[in-house]
Amino acid sequence: MEEQPRNSQTVRTLLQLRELILNGELSPGERVSELGIVDRLGVSRTPVRVALVRLEEEGLVDCLPTGGFVVRAFSEADIADAIQLRGVLEGMAAQRAAERRLDRGALAGLRGIVAELDGLVRQPALSIADFSDYVRLNDRFHGELLSLADSPVLRRSLERVLSLPFASPGAFVRVQAELPESREILVIAQEHHRAILDAIENGEAARADHLAREHSRLARRNLENAVKNQRQLDRVPGASLIRLRGA
Repeated sequence: MEEQPRNSQTVRTLLQLRELILNGELSPGERVSELGIVDRLGVSRTPVRVALVRLEEEGLVDCLPTGGFVVRAFSEADIADAIQLRGVLEGMAAQRAAERRLDRGALAGLRGIVAELDGLVRQPALSIADFSDYVRLNDRFHGELLSLADSPVLRRSLERVLSLPFASPGAFVRVQAELPESREILVIAQEHHRAILDAIENGEAARADHLAREHSRLARRNLENAVKNQRQLDRVPGASLIRLRGA
């Protein structure tokens, strides 16, 4: 990935501007005025310009042919493509981890996360707090999987995909809390986690790749459930950027 901005003002500006977009304070299709952001955030033009270039790289804004930037909107197809691409990259990460023939010590972290997730999913009823814990542990699982691949190229590529908030592994998990089939989806996801760990432990690279790709498809299922209910969709980070069919 490109070198991160070192100037603290630039970093702050990037974070603040990204938050304005994800919170819906800057709407899809809205032109982002450098001077307007300068006044709004109380910073100089240089960090604003750098932040906008970075947000274009992340895919949250588009550069206009005439100059300037506009907040990007995302279709359901865009999100589905991002989720599928994440699945491909995570499949490669699982494959690489399996190929490395890691010993039990190296896999202790991943095994511990799977055990914590097992304890959570086995509970007879799940609260909103439990779903938050699941999201946290799920993010740790995916982060540990990437670390086990030990591939800077894969890490950079995945970080680029995950800069879109609704492409992340936990983006649509919170919407499950209100779904009748929520436990079924979590049980399936946890079976995937255990199977991926098993494939990596046994050095089954092709199986690990396939399982990780299949696991990412649950996010597609969650997306499809979320778009049926606007209240559920609104729980997704960056939901204001999503344009549904027929909306």
